[in-house]
Amino acid sequence: MSLELRSLVDTTFVVLDLETSGSAPSSGAAITEIGAVKVKGGEVIAEFQSFVNPGHGLPDFITSLTGITDQMLIDAPVIHEILPTFFEFIGSHEESVLVAHNAPFDIGFLKDAAEKTEINWPDFIIVDTVRIARSALDRDEVPNCKLSTLAPFFGANITPNHRALDDARATVDVLHGILERLGTFGVSTLGELSTFKRKRERRPFD
Repeated sequence: MSLELRSLVDTTFVVLDLETSGSAPSSGAAITEIGAVKVKGGEVIAEFQSFVNPGHGLPDFITSLTGITDQMLIDAPVIHEILPTFFEFIGSHEESVLVAHNAPFDIGFLKDAAEKTEINWPDFIIVDTVRIARSALDRDEVPNCKLSTLAPFFGANITPNHRALDDARATVDVLHGILERLGTFGVSTLGELSTFKRKRERRPFD
């Protein structure tokens, strides 16, 4: 069975979040922390967390935002040391689906790190909880689709705090809340999730 035909309840999702030293790899920024939660059928299977030494000092605003300091990263593995371990945690692209909130940001950093460490990027299916939240929710329910807004809306057990594992845990609860909502629209397979876009009468999110 192709992954697209797999039921959502039988799909292994790896929900990930990165902390970084800046806004984009093109600006010289790098990954400083990786957090991920592997879930299937609504249950947590395993978790992953590691600091990453970016090879440069952190801007003050990043330390202020995340609470991560240069001292916390000085003895952390560099990306080429930790990335193979993280890919091993994720598992095969034929089994695992990657999930992130504002996925282009996190996946962009991961793809850049894979290229720099000469690791082939597997052809993962990627689910962006921002995109599917915009399709599943109405503006009269939530004012925006930030993680800090969606987490309390869906009753997440963790408050997002710009730390990778906690934000990944919060995204798990958001994902499960969205999937429950999408079930009311008859969405039950990975393929249906990937293509879901609801016709609206109300004004959509910007």
